[in-house]
Amino acid sequence: MTNINKEAISILNRLIEVSKDGQKGFQSCADDVKNPQLKALFVQRAGDCSTSAVELQAEVRKLGGDPETSTSVVGDLHRRWVDVKALFTGKGEEAVLNEAERGEDHAKKAYSEALVKLAKYSNLVELTDLVNRQYQGVLRNHDQIKALRNIARAS
Repeated sequence: MTNINKEAISILNRLIEVSKDGQKGFQSCADDVKNPQLKALFVQRAGDCSTSAVELQAEVRKLGGDPETSTSVVGDLHRRWVDVKALFTGKGEEAVLNEAERGEDHAKKAYSEALVKLAKYSNLVELTDLVNRQYQGVLRNHDQIKALRNIARAS
């Protein structure tokens, strides 16, 4: 296995963890809200994150690596913190949307860093295109969650 493949596998495995974190995070948000439209949005976003993880896992296999299958320690800790915090502050829509936005901030950073790393390799154009397409979805998620949070805050 080449060093380029090892680096690409490492980058993709990190994004798989981020996607798995997003999947669990959005599912948790769906479980915590009563608004049916918001619940449906979170369920859809959890599914999108799952699809992203599956796509990335397939690419890791193509590169000869073992794909990540779990969430990150940081993501697990964040979800536990949200649960503890909710005991004291409740799980209102604004609070849930705040945490969802925080999760998407983390995903934005991870994808942005991955794209910078992948840009060093001219032979990974297709992989970079996949990561960029997923990054656009992360940006869309973030902006939509932020807008909904702002609406909930104004109410």
